[in-house]
Amino acid sequence: MVVSSEPSATNINPLNPPVVDEKYYYPDKSPDVREVATHGVDWMKESGWKIFITILIPACFLQTLIYFTGSADISTLYLQIHTAALDLAAEHPNKLYLVLGVTSAVFSMILLFVSLYIQKRKSPVYLMNFVAYQPPDNLKISNNWVPEASLKMGLPQESVEFLSKIGSRTGLGNETYLPAGVLAEPPAMTFQNAREEAELVLGGCLDELFHKTGITPQQIDILIVNCSLFNPTPSLAAMMVNKYKMRSDIKSYNLSGMGCSASVISIDLAKELLQNIPNAIAIVLSTENITLNWYQGTNKSMLVQNTLFRMGGAGIMLTNRSNLRHKYKMMCTVRVTKGADTAYQAVFQTADEEGNLGVRLAPAKELMGVVGDALKTNLAILGPMVLPWSEQIKFFLNLTMKKMGKKIPSYVPNFRLAFQHFCIHAGGRAIIDGLEQNLSLTKYDCEPSRATLYRYGNTSSSSIWYELNYIERQRNVKKGDKVWQIAVGSGFKCNSIVWVATRNIRHK
Repeated sequence: MVVSSEPSATNINPLNPPVVDEKYYYPDKSPDVREVATHGVDWMKESGWKIFITILIPACFLQTLIYFTGSADISTLYLQIHTAALDLAAEHPNKLYLVLGVTSAVFSMILLFVSLYIQKRKSPVYLMNFVAYQPPDNLKISNNWVPEASLKMGLPQESVEFLSKIGSRTGLGNETYLPAGVLAEPPAMTFQNAREEAELVLGGCLDELFHKTGITPQQIDILIVNCSLFNPTPSLAAMMVNKYKMRSDIKSYNLSGMGCSASVISIDLAKELLQNIPNAIAIVLSTENITLNWYQGTNKSMLVQNTLFRMGGAGIMLTNRSNLRHKYKMMCTVRVTKGADTAYQAVFQTADEEGNLGVRLAPAKELMGVVGDALKTNLAILGPMVLPWSEQIKFFLNLTMKKMGKKIPSYVPNFRLAFQHFCIHAGGRAIIDGLEQNLSLTKYDCEPSRATLYRYGNTSSSSIWYELNYIERQRNVKKGDKVWQIAVGSGFKCNSIVWVATRNIRHK
């Protein structure tokens, strides 16, 4: 149990308020010398190398002049430069102005380029550890549970037969999980049960994450929670801050409606924050809430969600502190959003003709067309960042010949030369099969995705972390290996992250 060090509201004397250790200044607060010193040290740690470069440039310039002029020290060099300047001013005054102007311009350009480099340089982001939530066994269901329960809920026989037919083709196994509110007889899909599901999953992720890393809740600087379809007030992020009594100055964010690729979006947001906040630790929590989003109507395009989506979640701890033990270093992120009407409506939450709320999925062929379009754009951006030169040249030559009117098939770069491990969003069998074919991957490459879909179902944004968990448990991840996580989701979005293993990872 975490005990809060803050005084209770009932014990506070308004005439003599307690001193609270805050990082931020307020108008009615006098500066604390110790606090200023602490932040000064932090600034020095962050900016020390910038100061070093700023001093190094003039020092190198002076040392170069001393070397070429044969001067013994700086004072001798000054006298030589002073004498030469006077002679030049007396004989050729215009040349003196030219020399001074060119020297100033060169020195200014050097400082400009160094400043731009300093601005562009970003702090690296490390993945310390992660957790793929394991629900309790009492929430486990078989593949036949959905049609049987739907019949008990009063769905017509035609809808039950449709669920049975689709369920046998999804690629899900007999040990997936649903929340207690959906499993109850009769079902209790209430707001309170939805809260309890969220607290169970997110709390379970945090408990294991803190246990694995040895980090305490009070050490967390940034908290990001993504859940598309359940967004209470206070937010899910506030729920976790309250439960674990995190610091009052924590930067918390709650992302909603971002679909199955939301975990990558959350990681990307954490990256942007970590590259601007020194010595910070961030946690990303990814989940989807099933309790209030179990479709109870008869529309076939919306019934499909009941055969695919299951309970799950993931917790990811990131940092910009290289001295903390970590598994991976982030190489890059790529985010793509296609806003055309077809893409926008491919995965769409709406009510059916009877007013039942659900998620409508586009027909399989249309959906895969939207996925393919978003994927193509994502790969075009990602390719130059990760592919070897040989593949980039082949792709460029193929593109040039097609532009010249040659009727040749498009060249698909071999991404197996860039990555050793693949985490493809387990959105369904069709998505995994389609990406395997389009990217010329092997069954071995896509095994983590199919295994995740079979064992846990489509857990939405957290599925890519179940896949990485499978890779670490079943295979050896070697130092230097690159892991590609790619997810697609409503909007329509296709997002990627590339990680590089910083050490050998073997599951114990």
